[in-house]
Amino acid sequence: METFFSAANLLAMAGWLALLVAPRNRAVTWWFAGLALPALLAVLYLVLLATHAPGAEGGFSSLADVAALFRNPGVLLAGWVHYLAFDLFIGAWICRRGAAEGVNPWLVRLCLPPTFLAGPVGLLLFLCIRAVRGRTA
Repeated sequence: METFFSAANLLAMAGWLALLVAPRNRAVTWWFAGLALPALLAVLYLVLLATHAPGAEGGFSSLADVAALFRNPGVLLAGWVHYLAFDLFIGAWICRRGAAEGVNPWLVRLCLPPTFLAGPVGLLLFLCIRAVRGRTA
């Protein structure tokens, strides 16, 4: 499990570093961090879920059931990989939208760390930047 955890983290970090360095590069925002890496993480997620979720205690009908489900290390790792894949996908989307709408690349970069660390917070920051720009443009 630790090997998969480390590998998934390294894949995600490669994507985030690429986005920070080149937030307007189409190959980075569409193919590398926007498609290839999230797809690899999604494959790992699927394998982990298919391997560890059947027969695991818990479920999704209550907070207690979710807590029970995530006591299984394989399901917990699948959940972590889920976060890595979706947050990276959203980070790449932020870069693409920012480039398409002419948002200063430094403002886009400002949104990437909170998206990596706390996904919805970074997305909210980007949406606020877009809203403010819309009012001032």
